Parts: sequence; C-alpha cells; structure tokens
Amino acid sequence: MAVTAQQIAELAGVSRGTVDRALHNRGRVNPEVATRIFRIATELGYKPNLIGQALVRTKRDCKIGAILQSVETPTMKIVLEGLRQAADELRASGVEVIIREQSGLDEELLLENIEALVIEGVQGLAISPNNTPELRQCIDQLDEQNIPVVTFNSDVPGSKRIGFIGVNNYRGGQTAAGLMCQMIPAGSKVFPLTGHLSNTAHNNRLNGFCEVIEQETACNITLLPFQPCFDRDDYAYEITQHMLRANPDLAGIYVAANGQQGVCQAIEEAGRKRQVKVVAFDLNEITRKLLQNDCLSCVLDQKAFEQGYRAPYVLYEYITHKKSLQSELIYTDIAIRTKYNSDLEITMMPELPQKE
Repeated sequence: MAVTAQQIAELAGVSRGTVDRALHNRGRVNPEVATRIFRIATELGYKPNLIGQALVRTKRDCKIGAILQSVETPTMKIVLEGLRQAADELRASGVEVIIREQSGLDEELLLENIEALVIEGVQGLAISPNNTPELRQCIDQLDEQNIPVVTFNSDVPGSKRIGFIGVNNYRGGQTAAGLMCQMIPAGSKVFPLTGHLSNTAHNNRLNGFCEVIEQETACNITLLPFQPCFDRDDYAYEITQHMLRANPDLAGIYVAANGQQGVCQAIEEAGRKRQVKVVAFDLNEITRKLLQNDCLSCVLDQKAFEQGYRAPYVLYEYITHKKSLQSELIYTDIAIRTKYNSDLEITMMPELPQKE
C-alpha cells in the first residue's frame, strides 16, 4: 500500500501542510523538522505524486526584484540581511530574488534600477523608496503593467503600490516625544535632527515628534527648528556642535534617522553628556554601544530585519497564490530599547502565516 503524506505527518509529529512544504520545497520549514520528514519519507519509501510535482513546478517560475537604498547605513544593512535570507529561502521554491543595492537616496539611479529589473522580467518589485512625484508615477505605471510593488522601510503614500512594510513612523515620532517629555525638565529646549527631507519615514518621525512636543503644554518644552543631516555623522557632529554653542541650556536632542554617532561625539566633547538626553531611532551595533556607554538615553527599534525579510514573501504570495494583503499597511513593532535590554537579538526570525 502506498505511503501517504498524512502518515508521514503523523510519524513526524507535524501537520500535513508542513510535510507538503518540506517535500516540495514550498515556503519555510524548520531545517531540523525538514530533515526528520525527509528521513521518515525515505525509510517508508514514499513516492510523491508526479502530477502534483508538475503542478508545483509551474508555480516556481517567479522572479522578484528588490531595491535597497542607503545601504551604507547600519540600519539598512540589517534590512539587507532580511532580504538576503528571504531570497535564500525562496530559492528552494524556485523563486529568484534579484537584489539591487544603492548608496544614499538617488532617485535617478532608483528609476534606472527599476527599469533594468523590469527588462530582466521581474513579476514584482520591493522598493525602499524616496517619496517624489516621479517615483509615484513610476509605481502607477508598473501597476498598469501588472507588476505589483511593495514598499518597505519607507513609503510612497498615494501611489498604487499594493502595500507598505515598516514601522508606523508617525507613531514612532510621537513615542519618542512622549519619552523625551518624561526625561527633561519642563521649560527645557529640544532640538530635532532628521535625515533626508525626501524620505517619508524620516519626515513622519519628525512630524509625529514635533506635534506631540507642541501640543503637550504640560511639558512646556521649547522646540528648536529642525535640521537634516542626510544620514551623515560628520554633518550631525557639526550641527550638534553649533546647537550646543548657541543653546547652553539645551536639554534634549531627538535623532529621527542616522547621525547618532556624530551627535553623541559632539555632546561628549562639550562635556555635556549628563545634561543632554538623546532619544534616537534604530537599534544596530553602533547605537547598541552608544546605549551601553550612556551616550543615548533610549532607542526606538523598528525591526529592520523583519522589514527586509517580509517584503519578498508578500510579493511571492501575491504573485503565485493571488493572496491579497489584509491591509495595505503592514506595521512592524516599535520597541523601546535601553542599555538594559539592548543586548537582545535584533534579527529575530518573524513568524509568517503558513498555508496548510
């Protein structure tokens, strides 16, 4: 009598869906579980249905493009790790994920990479974008060509992308403001430092922060004009030096993007490490050390690895299984990290729903 997948599932202590994914290389299965399934199947002489295998192979002709900007920054390197791991896993299902890496925010290069990937025949695109009319128009044109687009880390609201994967940056800015209000005395001055003005994520973090500071009258905090540092520590260092000289009573600095190291260096050189509280975004190796050295008061972790990891999977499900997103906004957690919990794993594997 022929051995069935259900019998293997019962012996392996897993669901039939897990056996199906392992034997046909579909989706994610724990390597140890997959090994156990293959061993049991081999011992029982399991012969898979050849027609079923042929149907699986027809679903494997899938090519996805992913474009990551500002890849030189510590946080986007973590996002890249997530992209690469998803690409490795999806390869087993016959899915090719082509990753393009860019330094900085270069819209012209981004549009060139999109065009090149379309020529290569990608069926979907994951993009960490600028927010410009030109890119919005490009995404809408891709939608007309039946090439779905997922944005991750940053967004292009108002475009025809099928969804965004990332933190709720506006809420993140509000959270940072609430923390700052609790850290510094009433009547103090706060300086907000952002990254790129064309980056939706950076702008939303800034706007959320400023709104709360301006509305929380009980805090009575003076909000100084913001400045961009374009994700550069040398710019952040010079800007912070100037702000410290111009405002001897400065009590807090909010870093909405990169530049944390430059800010902390300027504060330490000015001998004001104990007086100036710094709330920043993104947990990575640099900010982890700054937390441990009491240079940063706290960091908002946006789960960067998960953002890169989930983007190709969302496109894969959408293209091959016609699985639409339940919501066009897939938010990752806002985790508050201090020196006491900054050593927790920052590239944890997110749990994704599996099809049984």
